[in-house]
Amino acid sequence: MHSAVVTLSSKFQMVLPKDIREALSLKAGKKIVMVEKDGYVHLFPYKDIRKMKGSLPGLDAEGIRDHEDRI
Repeated sequence: MHSAVVTLSSKFQMVLPKDIREALSLKAGKKIVMVEKDGYVHLFPYKDIRKMKGSLPGLDAEGIRDHEDRI
């Protein structure tokens, strides 16, 4: 696990530390998904959902999410 403290610039930009970029194999131009939940920001490398089709054969998703959690 990697962690770091970064500073937000006056233009609301920040630099991802090198060890985190390398751990996630991030390159310039790569898309990242940012999700805010309960006051925390989570960053995920973007993956096209269409390219993931069939990547989890046999997965049973029953009970993972309640109906109340759906948007």
